[in-house]
Amino acid sequence: MNQQIQNLYSKANKAERLLIGLMSGTSMDGLDIALCKVKGNGAETDIRVLEFKTADFTADFREKIKAVFSRKDVDLQLVCLMNELIADTHAALINTALKEWGYKNEEIDFIASHGQTIFHAPKSLHKMEDYPNGTLQIGDGDHIAVKTGIITLSDFRQKHLAAGGEGAPLAVYGDYLIFSKKAEDRVMLNIGGIANFTYLPGNLNADEIFSTDVGPGNTLMDQFMQQNFKQFYDKDGAVGLSGNLNQHLLNALLKNEFFDAGFPKTTGPELFNLNYLFAAQKLSATENIALEDVMATLCHFSAQTIADAIKKCFGQEAQAHVFMSGGGMHNPLLVQLLKEELPQSLFATTADLGINPDAKEAVLFAVLANESICGAPIDFGGRKGIPSVCMGKISLPE
Repeated sequence: MNQQIQNLYSKANKAERLLIGLMSGTSMDGLDIALCKVKGNGAETDIRVLEFKTADFTADFREKIKAVFSRKDVDLQLVCLMNELIADTHAALINTALKEWGYKNEEIDFIASHGQTIFHAPKSLHKMEDYPNGTLQIGDGDHIAVKTGIITLSDFRQKHLAAGGEGAPLAVYGDYLIFSKKAEDRVMLNIGGIANFTYLPGNLNADEIFSTDVGPGNTLMDQFMQQNFKQFYDKDGAVGLSGNLNQHLLNALLKNEFFDAGFPKTTGPELFNLNYLFAAQKLSATENIALEDVMATLCHFSAQTIADAIKKCFGQEAQAHVFMSGGGMHNPLLVQLLKEELPQSLFATTADLGINPDAKEAVLFAVLANESICGAPIDFGGRKGIPSVCMGKISLPE
């Protein structure tokens, strides 16, 4: 037997494992690195975050990602080169983090790498009947495995596509294993670049669970801040709080067939970008309103689309128990608006469930990797958009 296969087999049979979960989202602010201790698998999964950090990207590296991100006219040579550069950069950041935390690379059993999404193309967006759903994450797993010496699982979304899904959202798999609780219905709301949530029924029936994107989280606000205020995001919601809602612009922003589509569904910055905003401003004759008013309205847009989606599931007087994660939970205006839109619901964060909300997405990929190595597909009852599969390609370091 190949020694690396034997090594993989031995690690899979350990009573507990050390996994590093990685997440680099559409915000492109840095690489989330979560060092987790995991025991068991499936419904018996016990995961604890030992260390976490967001390793900031340099401005130069961020611009290189943007050059290939969410563009139909991308330079293919640059995509090819960035596939390696992103992986090498992520590997270097992992090595640095392990040194900071006092761990040796050989102590780590697995890395779970999401990679960097550069294009998401479900049929609902590309609308080409002769083509399937598609998505592309780059940052090759082999390069991470070789540069760190750690077995790496990556490219999780392709199995989801192959089995009939749209490649997103994947949160449902980890949310079910980590956060389900008997007799308590929960909504796990992640407000990243795109907002999504997972519904976890208190009866623990996997075939009732679903996860869906609901619309823009931070992506439009971040893009607008970067273009007009030269800030990466609206820190503490300060700009949005200084502006006023423009109802005409909000009404125009809400006019898209995506919001009428049933669940589950996926979307991305390929739809919700500055061109989407400019078209809405033209439609509503709001091209010349104050920049602060645009920001306030974009925040209302994110809040209303999230709240509307929850109301579709729980009714207009929704009494959901919402656990938030993602960068949007740090925007006080966005959180305030959500609470106003859903006054009967309870709001908390995943910190109340023992998981750092900023680390949650990275932790979820560690769970997906653990299931691929040690578990088995969860039976979601063949429901649309949630194939019962294990995900992640395995890259050996030698």
